[in-house]
Amino acid sequence: MKDISRNLTMLFDFYEITMGNGYFKSGYADRIVYFDLFYRDNPDNGGYAVAAGLEQIIEYIENLSFDGDDIEYLRSKGYFDEEFLNYLSTFRFTGDIWAVPEGTVVFPGEPLITVRAKAIEAQFIETYMLLMINHQSLIATKAARITRAARGRAVSEFGSRRAQGADAAILGARAAYIGGCNSTACAIADQVYGVPATGTMAHSWVQMFDDEYTAFKTYCEIYPNNATLLIDTYNVLNSGVPNAIKVFNEVLKPLGITKCGVRLDSGDITYLTKKVRKMLDDAGWNECKIIVSNSLDEYIIREIIRQGAEVDAFGVGERLITAKSHPVFGAVYKLCAVENENGEIIPRIKISENVGKITTPHFKKVYRLRGRDTGKAEADLICLYDETVDDSMPIELFDPEYTWKRKTLENYTAEELLVPIFKNGELVYEVPTLEEIRAHHQKEMNGMWDEVKRFTNPHNYYVDLSQKLWDIKNGLLQKAGTRDNRK
Repeated sequence: MKDISRNLTMLFDFYEITMGNGYFKSGYADRIVYFDLFYRDNPDNGGYAVAAGLEQIIEYIENLSFDGDDIEYLRSKGYFDEEFLNYLSTFRFTGDIWAVPEGTVVFPGEPLITVRAKAIEAQFIETYMLLMINHQSLIATKAARITRAARGRAVSEFGSRRAQGADAAILGARAAYIGGCNSTACAIADQVYGVPATGTMAHSWVQMFDDEYTAFKTYCEIYPNNATLLIDTYNVLNSGVPNAIKVFNEVLKPLGITKCGVRLDSGDITYLTKKVRKMLDDAGWNECKIIVSNSLDEYIIREIIRQGAEVDAFGVGERLITAKSHPVFGAVYKLCAVENENGEIIPRIKISENVGKITTPHFKKVYRLRGRDTGKAEADLICLYDETVDDSMPIELFDPEYTWKRKTLENYTAEELLVPIFKNGELVYEVPTLEEIRAHHQKEMNGMWDEVKRFTNPHNYYVDLSQKLWDIKNGLLQKAGTRDNRK
């Protein structure tokens, strides 16, 4: 079996290679095209999403090549022209890519990635780019919601064993960290990406010993500086907490250690944590942290905090790593323009009876407009690639669908969201560290109004089109409608 751990060039939908062969044979191989990667709806009916996955796309593009085994496999299918297969043997990506940095808060309809490349090159990278953006943006968004619900309490990602495969566990932990989680239970995510790995014991540790007390004492003797005890194997209040307190007194106190923890993985979290907190405080263990897990999500976390649960940290598993409540991000990759022989950019549009699937044509850029006095994002504006927003002047925004809804924005800053990643196939982007990505995300979240971040009925953040871009889109729609009416 071929080792695909490094070269994932063949990870594409088969139609991409048949189209590539078709472009090659019909003379379109070198035609310059423009594609946008964007999504249509926010997960969980929320007000925003979090972009993630760009670093893996960069690694993929840099290693994009077909080896001998790939060529032989394609030859065996009997579909492909031999000249095309020879072309693939020296294939590399030579185009341009722009993208929003990872951790950026993003919204439906705006390009997260724009590709300008030869037709075959742009088509080949579709599946992998969508795979990375769809998965990691989904998990990062879910993590942002969950950590927001925790209201400053630490959240650890606990979901490796429930993830859909190894990559989903590892990259999911990475995305969760970008979205605000403090740590992961996934050791390899720490080894590979530097996501802090944490963990102490499972119920099996407690069951391994003849009694709970001995299990707790043995653990504290081995790990006195990382003593977090799982207290719900038998009975939380009658044995778990009393045995934990006894062991803390016998093992930790003589060493002068006051920092420790207990974890609950079952039961009525609100009721139990209140009782546990009182028992620990009465015994003088005020610094002992209470960590809870057990099928948590943002709604459960928000509710138990409202009910007064005494929780210092959360471990969140399957509902985070699988984004259980909304398991598909739904990003798509659509052609938006082509260049003719003279280098003129010709807009292309996809039209559907489903209005939500109508694309926005042309080569574009995206501005984020923020109030100078508040620092908060007020709207995003999608423009033609050669338009510039002068933020020293007032700007009139209008709803692209209900055009009579207009607003004049003053005293604002305009920041381009899409930054250059590849130029002529060469990486021109300084890839940030994971800590830098995470810090960027926190800054982005702080720059959003709370109304946009609500879990239910969030404020509809405005993503508007410039007048020039709206005119082009509307003109293409009217032209298509005229053609239909003539039938």
